[in-house]
Amino acid sequence: MINLKPLNIVVASDNHYIILLAALIKSIEANIRPGQKINIFIIEDNVSAGSKKKLQQSINQDITSLIWKSMNGVIPDGMKMPTDRSSYPLNIYMRLFIPYFIPEEVEKVLYLDVDMIVQKDITLLFENDLSNYVVGAVLDPRIITFDNSWGGILNYKELGLPGDTRYFNTGLILMNTRKWRDQNVTEKIIECIDHNKKHLNYPDQYGLNVVLANQWLELDPLWNHFCTIDHPNPFLIHFVQRKPIYKSYDNSPEFKRIFFSYLDQTKWKNLKPIGESKRYIKKVKNILNKFFK
Repeated sequence: MINLKPLNIVVASDNHYIILLAALIKSIEANIRPGQKINIFIIEDNVSAGSKKKLQQSINQDITSLIWKSMNGVIPDGMKMPTDRSSYPLNIYMRLFIPYFIPEEVEKVLYLDVDMIVQKDITLLFENDLSNYVVGAVLDPRIITFDNSWGGILNYKELGLPGDTRYFNTGLILMNTRKWRDQNVTEKIIECIDHNKKHLNYPDQYGLNVVLANQWLELDPLWNHFCTIDHPNPFLIHFVQRKPIYKSYDNSPEFKRIFFSYLDQTKWKNLKPIGESKRYIKKVKNILNKFFK
């Protein structure tokens, strides 16, 4: 049955990664069932007017509607972003505020990192029953449980959490927005991150996993398949580590080919791979932005 109501998807992007978002949207459009429309809310971190125009010209407007939101504009009064010492951009925290800016009648929202390519009808994800859960997500295949020595919850014992608690990746989150608000999840995550700075490996994932421990629906792992792991046909490819736009990308050549097959359907077609110097400059800017913030 066709869902006549548009699906609501949220992403966050700066101007550098808007290229990745363009390919992601084309992949969603290519695999979605006929007649289904999508609203894509873009929390933008200084995206230029030129990039916004190119993205608008790249989408299929019969399927996709873009709704732009500024980073400052999505943070509710009385809340603030957490702080950390990592080189990750501030926009990683924008997913925490989704239930407060999305229309209140929308009770199910999908958050996606922009470094993804979808290969299956995204509508199927929305058919998961979240009535008893705050979020649906996929087990992180590199970490798996809190007691992972390099990427897990390093102070899980002090927090009183079992070491075998399962750990999810936050690149894809299917949200029950009503339960999220009712349980004040955002405030709890911000407090958790701020109080545990020295234990943060992946800051947003730390807070989400601690606060939502055992309160999440485990989705099929093919819905968040890392490009570092070979598979003939994942539902969604997640380009963790190096992105396919960089010369230094060294994971599956087939996944890279798939990425560029979608990017070449956008105004960024024939993109030349980016060198390492620009990647490092971006990381330095991320750190400086946090310092001055």
